[in-house]
Amino acid sequence: MGSIWSQTCSIGRRPPLRGHLKTQAAVVGAGMAGVLTAYALQQAGLSVVVLEADRIAGGQTQNTTAKITSQHGLIYSRLIQSFGEETARRYAKANQDAVRAYQDLIDVQGISCDWEERCAYLYGPDVTVLQEEAEAARRLGLPASFTREVSIPIPHDGAVCFEGQAQFHPLKFLKVLADQLTIYEQSRVLTAEGDLLTTELGSVQAEHIVFACHFPFVNFPGMYFARMHQERSYVLALQGAPPVDGMFLGVGRDTFSLRTYGELLLLGGGGHRTGENTEGGRYDLLRRKAREWFPQSQETAHWSAQDCIPPDHVPYIGPYSSSHPGWYVATGFQKWGMTSSMAAATLLCDMIQGRDNPYAGLFSPSRLDPAALPGILKEGGQAVKSMVKRFFQIPAEAAKDIPAGHGGIVFLNGKKAGVYRDETGALHPVDIRCPHLGCQLEWDPDEKTWDCPCHGSRFDCLGRLISGPAQTDLDSSLRTGRRSLPPSVERSP
Repeated sequence: MGSIWSQTCSIGRRPPLRGHLKTQAAVVGAGMAGVLTAYALQQAGLSVVVLEADRIAGGQTQNTTAKITSQHGLIYSRLIQSFGEETARRYAKANQDAVRAYQDLIDVQGISCDWEERCAYLYGPDVTVLQEEAEAARRLGLPASFTREVSIPIPHDGAVCFEGQAQFHPLKFLKVLADQLTIYEQSRVLTAEGDLLTTELGSVQAEHIVFACHFPFVNFPGMYFARMHQERSYVLALQGAPPVDGMFLGVGRDTFSLRTYGELLLLGGGGHRTGENTEGGRYDLLRRKAREWFPQSQETAHWSAQDCIPPDHVPYIGPYSSSHPGWYVATGFQKWGMTSSMAAATLLCDMIQGRDNPYAGLFSPSRLDPAALPGILKEGGQAVKSMVKRFFQIPAEAAKDIPAGHGGIVFLNGKKAGVYRDETGALHPVDIRCPHLGCQLEWDPDEKTWDCPCHGSRFDCLGRLISGPAQTDLDSSLRTGRRSLPPSVERSP
């Protein structure tokens, strides 16, 4: 089931790129960050094209909860401790400026996108931590204060209130801007060399190339795969639940998110690292909580999202690598893709025009932060763990034991394979190695997908690529479509 955004807004299809063209700027990715950046560059007088692997806003933009806010969890106390107060103040200002930039753009363009100003609340059980966060945010110039008066049914002892924040319909907003841009859909960039981007049917030569495709797929230089991981989260849209006055996010373990959209209440939660899947069911968790907190409500939609998480919790926005002048990147937005997209568009537009921007150092992809080193080492350890698992872990399941609608890892002709059994009983085996860097994929029972625990690539139950950094489908040459596999596959050693 798609998000309520994709169900209530249709964006017209665009043709794929065919042939060769030259332009001043090329943007890879037509999500919020890519469209905003392309629009800003075009407004500055540059010729711009956007290359999209699938559909406009077809990735994480259509799955956001669409909160536009400088309230980014328990971040400001941590930023002050890690970077100092001046750097933390720049982060706060960049994101609060992004909120205002959305409002200004909506006013200038006359965009009807269900924009609503709301307070953003950070709630939880630890009053001391919340009070410290409120004080840190206030010191940095944000409109934040501590309160105990929050009328939500989720247990809490207090909250941090950020005034002057907003929520909207992201696709209604993005559609207006996209209609003013040259965008090619179904045009996945296969290679990037110097100033040349190559797709299956064409190529683009550009002075400036912006990678705004969620997770950069060019591994070297940059090595972004070693500097962040991806996390998933889940959302229910509930009809008949009492409205909440604001946008809410919990802190601590097992936290939940709330916001309204019209008569619907959006309940989010169940977050985890991509590939670290359980049989417990994240949607089932949200449904249990919905019955507990909103017993009169009915589910009308459910969907999930994925976010890139850098170790120091600050996005990478700026030059892709010092060895590749003319390349730029915008990634690592954590769970705050809307405000980060606007901040990225503003910063990258200034950089490409040769203008100074006060936030360049803060978001620099080449920054050296000793506090982030443990996180970088952890990412490397996670990749090693997955590699070891691929070579040495013996599958616990046999194909004959996999029920309809489920998947698992088995041995196939002496090699590991992922097998999905469809509702008719037919088995669909795929190579269990992620084509990105070879990590062992894991089955996600909530979404019926094969997920990479190292870098977050995802594939559907038949092995077709959903999202990168992988660029190709899984090898499914072993697929037979039969209701059973040979005896050597049915048995697990």
